[in-house]
Amino acid sequence: MSERLAVRNPRSGAADYEIPRFGSAEIAPLAERMRTAQKKWLAAGVTHRVSVLQDFVAALHRHQQDIIAALSADTGRHRLAQGEFFGVVGAIERWCQQAPVLLETKDTPSMAMPDVMIGQQLDPFPLLGAISPWNFPMLLSFIDATPALLAGSAVIIKPSEVTPRFAAPIVEAIASVPALNEVLAIISGDGATGAALIDVVDAVAFTGSVATGKKVAVAAAQRLIPAFLELGGKDPAIVLPGSDIDRATTAILRASVAATGQACQSLERVYVHDSQYDDFVTTLTAKAEAVPLSFPDPHEGTIGPLIFARQAEIIAAHLADAVAKGATVRCGGEVQQLDGGCYVEPTVLSHVDHSMTVMTEETFGPIMPVMRYSEVDEAVTLANDSIYGLSAAVFGQDMATARDVAHRLNAGGVSVNDAGMTTMIFEAEKSAYGASGLGASRMGASGLLRFLRRKALYQNHGATVAIDSMRETGIEQ
Repeated sequence: MSERLAVRNPRSGAADYEIPRFGSAEIAPLAERMRTAQKKWLAAGVTHRVSVLQDFVAALHRHQQDIIAALSADTGRHRLAQGEFFGVVGAIERWCQQAPVLLETKDTPSMAMPDVMIGQQLDPFPLLGAISPWNFPMLLSFIDATPALLAGSAVIIKPSEVTPRFAAPIVEAIASVPALNEVLAIISGDGATGAALIDVVDAVAFTGSVATGKKVAVAAAQRLIPAFLELGGKDPAIVLPGSDIDRATTAILRASVAATGQACQSLERVYVHDSQYDDFVTTLTAKAEAVPLSFPDPHEGTIGPLIFARQAEIIAAHLADAVAKGATVRCGGEVQQLDGGCYVEPTVLSHVDHSMTVMTEETFGPIMPVMRYSEVDEAVTLANDSIYGLSAAVFGQDMATARDVAHRLNAGGVSVNDAGMTTMIFEAEKSAYGASGLGASRMGASGLLRFLRRKALYQNHGATVAIDSMRETGIEQ
């Protein structure tokens, strides 16, 4: 583990941090130790696991200032770093409440053979590898790890090498809870480290790009282990005729530019009916122009720097392509270099269409391209014209009409007369459509239950079936 990786600061642009790169030589023995510890972790029962996770919450609070400071350095944002910390704490507490109920089992009589009682045993995957991205480094490290731990798995987390600073104070918090320290580890490194991790785990949970997700899926398939993938999005919003424009623009602005648009469920394209298009664009532009950059003080303003320098290049290319093909920039529209950091003001584009990459490929920035439509069927077709299907939004004059349109969208979660609700409500299970992901929902009860294998126990309290009576009972192979 002699090789070290330099880490860029998103506000200064300087490489002011470094991490070691874990390889197979370090990961393999770690995995072996954790597999041994997992047996004890599982045998101790869910009540014990809940108690240990509650101790971990207390440890996180003791390290709160250091964790938030590290998250701020990783992402260049302060207020959202605080929100991310408390979001993780809240999620752990919610799962601690739900896990005992979700892990209950009971015997039920067979409908085919009433004398047979069917029992169920829930066996967790012994070791989960959780590979997380750079946009919400702490939140997306624990979104899979927490329910897996409560299910009885051991977990190794590999955060993004772009935003790794937050891990150091969390490792200290984990070390202060000995029972957790045996079954939860955080390792550092790049894509090669992630590949080495997949080689030694029993299941992998990955959040990130479609391109990398495909590589993870192939590697998992070669080992015949499950891969739970949460990938990209190109979320649409449809504004139906007669919608409340003030409400729609407020919600769409928030869901498009929160976290500087660096979220997979950000709204990235908007379709507005001809009758309200001009009013919508004018209102959205005025609201967007009032959203300030979080510069130079990270404690002030709303729009922080772009975390990943490569993303600035993608955004600039999308904007240049749109303008070259006839789009009009109503506000924003440039990647600015400020003290070494890359910033983009909230940007509204009009006169856009699907010939432009800004309408078809994931932009991952605070960009709001607004396209007009004439018929509702046209809007639905445009919204579904995508390889992605993570989430969406529909605004309408009445809930029933908007909901009818929502039913027709190829997306796992649709906000009706609001936007971005999947970031606020967690109890509803939702699937990723198309290229936006693979595997059971990480929301709702499935978020925990997907880490369990189910063993059926067939307990016959009656007579057994003789071979010469199998034809009479219909039990014939």
